[in-house]
Amino acid sequence: MKIAVGADHRGAASARQVVERLRAMGHEVDVLSALTGDTCDYPIPAFAVGHAVADGRADRGVLICGTGIGMCIAANKVKGVRAALAHDELTAEISRTHNDANILCLSADLLGQRLIEKITEVWLGTPFQGGRHARRLTEIQAIEQGRDPALGA
Repeated sequence: MKIAVGADHRGAASARQVVERLRAMGHEVDVLSALTGDTCDYPIPAFAVGHAVADGRADRGVLICGTGIGMCIAANKVKGVRAALAHDELTAEISRTHNDANILCLSADLLGQRLIEKITEVWLGTPFQGGRHARRLTEIQAIEQGRDPALGA
């Protein structure tokens, strides 16, 4: 799987370790931010990773900042992105099975590195359930197009 990764300065160290782990798992990783720890505003990597996923240059994306909240808000502004903030394996799993999240947002400040890596592994290994959840993705697409999802597709 091709995975785009980005982080701001607070998430850089965690992201470097995630990149190493993803590569060790056999994934192709495209790092779309410096990961140096130098000051970086979170909307910049969120935009880069969001567009890589939305444009099909990456299958999925991982974004890490201090809380994960800013990355999630910014990434979800990109049409076609379904970014989810996960704090544990269960929220990672549900973001995939129910929401078909294509970008995982994580907190470098609130989660330990082992948990970050476990959440990432669960998220990457969990398929979308489809069924009734597919209807909801169509409704999300309606919102992206400025239509009322209650009015149908």
